[in-house]
Amino acid sequence: MHATAVGRLAVTAAVLLALLPAAPAGAAGPAGPDSPVDLDALFVGAHPDDEAFSLSTLGQWNEDHGVRTGVVTVTRGEGGGNAVGPEEGPALGLLREAEERTAVGKAGVREVFNLDDVDFYYTVSAPLTDQVWGGDTLEKVVRVVRTTRPEILLTMDPAPTPGNHGNHQLAARLAVEAFYAAADPKAFPHQISREELRPFAPARLLTGGGRGTSRNGPDCASTFRPDNPAQNVYGVWSGRASAARGATWAAVEREAQRTYASQGWAGFPDVPTDPAQLECDFFTQVDARVPFPEPGTDAAAAPTAVLDGSLTRAKDAVPLGTLFALRSETFDVRPGTAFTVEVTATAPPRTALGRSSVALRVPDGWQVSGSGDLGRIGAGRTGDATFTVTPPEGGAGERARLAATLSTERGRGYTDRQVELSPSVRGEQQPLPQVAQFRTWVEEVGVPQLRGLVTPVLTLPSGGSRQVGVVVTNVSEDTRSGTVRLGLPDGFTADRAEAAFDDLAAGESATVPFTVTNSDPSLKTSNEGGDYAYTITTTSEDGSSTSRPALELVPAATVPQAGSAPDVDGAEGDGEYSGAALDVSRLWEGDACSSAADCSGTARAAWRDDTLYLLVHVKDDVLGTRLPASDCKRHWRTDAVEITLDPRGTSENTSTTFKAAVLPVTAEGPPCFLRDADNRQGPGEETAPGMRVASAVSEGAYTVEMSIPMEVLPAAVDPERLGLNILVYDSDTQDKTGQTRIGWSTWGGVQGDPYRWGVATLPGYEPPADRPTTPADPVIPDTALSSLDSPQSLEQAVRVHVPLAGGPAARHSRGGQVVSAARAEGAVKVRLRARAAGKAHLFVRDGQGTAGGRVVTVPHQGTTTVTVKPDRALGPGAKVVAGWEASGDGTAVSQVSVR
Repeated sequence: MHATAVGRLAVTAAVLLALLPAAPAGAAGPAGPDSPVDLDALFVGAHPDDEAFSLSTLGQWNEDHGVRTGVVTVTRGEGGGNAVGPEEGPALGLLREAEERTAVGKAGVREVFNLDDVDFYYTVSAPLTDQVWGGDTLEKVVRVVRTTRPEILLTMDPAPTPGNHGNHQLAARLAVEAFYAAADPKAFPHQISREELRPFAPARLLTGGGRGTSRNGPDCASTFRPDNPAQNVYGVWSGRASAARGATWAAVEREAQRTYASQGWAGFPDVPTDPAQLECDFFTQVDARVPFPEPGTDAAAAPTAVLDGSLTRAKDAVPLGTLFALRSETFDVRPGTAFTVEVTATAPPRTALGRSSVALRVPDGWQVSGSGDLGRIGAGRTGDATFTVTPPEGGAGERARLAATLSTERGRGYTDRQVELSPSVRGEQQPLPQVAQFRTWVEEVGVPQLRGLVTPVLTLPSGGSRQVGVVVTNVSEDTRSGTVRLGLPDGFTADRAEAAFDDLAAGESATVPFTVTNSDPSLKTSNEGGDYAYTITTTSEDGSSTSRPALELVPAATVPQAGSAPDVDGAEGDGEYSGAALDVSRLWEGDACSSAADCSGTARAAWRDDTLYLLVHVKDDVLGTRLPASDCKRHWRTDAVEITLDPRGTSENTSTTFKAAVLPVTAEGPPCFLRDADNRQGPGEETAPGMRVASAVSEGAYTVEMSIPMEVLPAAVDPERLGLNILVYDSDTQDKTGQTRIGWSTWGGVQGDPYRWGVATLPGYEPPADRPTTPADPVIPDTALSSLDSPQSLEQAVRVHVPLAGGPAARHSRGGQVVSAARAEGAVKVRLRARAAGKAHLFVRDGQGTAGGRVVTVPHQGTTTVTVKPDRALGPGAKVVAGWEASGDGTAVSQVSVR
């Protein structure tokens, strides 16, 4: 993922033992007035508001146990919409940062660490996000972890789950990598040698959410049943009351969420007052270095379940600071083949565990041998035990839990680890590019427990065919041969039911191809049809294994050639569109349409010469906000029609596609159009020269028509597989928020998923011979607010002594600071002292916010006086906060009162 992704390196037991805390986990050690803040927990997200659905839990932990949580926000969300004003880019970043600080403050969270990476458009691609963010983001996350030393790391879903924002995926992967890299002295060693940071090993790592089922109410945690029974998922009920606020934590969380007004969240409805309807926040454990509550126990369903072992001590548990870990020789274990399991327990530095032993529990039918006697474990000492485990013959493709229970004179502990029972050969449907990349990352980082979070799916057009490859992998030590058989559902056929593979070498993979056809085109497509699951059975000399992927149908259409070019006038003329009407009334996100009159539509398409024509008729009983033509962007805020085109039909993400949106009306009257989240974004006239749009608005309906020169697409159109989608955004308010999204090929997050768009053929069309088939390089937004230009970030850095944006602190010899500030005839005279050349970012602040600012380049060492002119009268408590940008590397912050 990153060139410096040292999270790929396994952190050995020896390294972990060298990182024993100087005090029990969660206890603050000696700290001077200038020491960095010592956090208990840290949430890593991509944008402001990513933590917003965990605030009930963070608030409970803070109020009940004094847990101090910080939030890492990789970007400030400058690429999002704005429902409250015209701010964009860095100005929107300032606004969204302020919203986040206010929101998390309602849960007792004070520290927000912005990393200043670019927030671009919505994408479901982690690879594209990685490309845009660059290779230094992991280093910044590791620096924040090593500086603030949190015992618990919380993050988002790292998998390419359908609709999961690629920024969210990558932020989560960075958190996972940082869990290991922050503990490894070989990772970013300059942070240790030059910046005087120390390696730090967080105790537990969890992702937000849980795959499984539960019921609402006070027992939501105890009734959760994970889809993967070997997974540890903990819940914190939101219906508990806050003593300080006199409301449920669910209500407090909702109040905090409404703070994100720029994202249209101000109108979120009240939460239910019936406790039985309130849910849990769920957290799925990825890894742990300390004992944790055993699944199925009362402790595992308690609000402290995530804290126990690292920040809180459950009844009869071992002392805080105890390390307890189980490691299997391999994740993929084979039926009838023995493997080793090592269990280690380490006492806190100043507390002995005494006589200790460990017992290993395995699934029924598995055999285990070995002594669990650990002897006497003194303070800071380690005991270890090795077991031999043998799974039974037969059975494969199942996750299993290996569990260890620690018994000592000072209490008990529990830990476990997943393994997967695998045959010698397994066959899986070829993954989508994003899924394949995720699998590679999982193996490189060494977190196989995250494998299989996404059901393998492939799409094919309704009534069409595609090649489906089955990737056969030999995980044994011998050459294998065998067969692959498909078990397809009704309505699908294959060119052959079974195919052979021969002489597959140990550790190698081969792809066995099948051609699959949707033989019943009456089957429902898109999210109406959902996943059409089937089975792949792979058989070799020592048995069979079965995997369960799925096929998804997308709508297909033939776009005919028009007899003559249609008039782009917002009306369907006789004979202009001879093809079948496309239904664009299916819901893909938001509230369901109350009726066809509320929101529904049809579309028609044609081509002529080198131009594509589309006409979309929408029924809509309430028009949304009429935006000024100058605000023709972020089309999801009001009524709009979006056309998406993937010219080659093979795009991994939308950076190689064309996406144009038309707003049927503006404040000035005529429609406007734009491009967004594609190969080149911006006003339509600039980014799609030659494209024309027209609209007609009537009572309860509107029509938009457009012509798109195919030369403005990123590559030449393949007339046999043009990716096409037509999406309608419906807003029934005047507050720049949308309520409903309908369309032709409909799935959650489909606007960012080209592989789930419909397929169009253009019989007779041939692109010009000289038109490139390789998409042009995309234009990606690259503007982000710098923390040096955020007074909020500067004030926090002064308070908590953590450098800005996850970067290093400026060396003392290159630093600069403000030393005094005084009022002088409508201005503030600021005196700076610099030890070397640099740049000072100065802000005059009072209780109302920023009153003025200035950026000054200081060319040399010495003292400089700078005048800053406020744009209003200063109130009480005025101060100057300054960020210093060293000429080499690093930043410094300072603050003085205005005299």
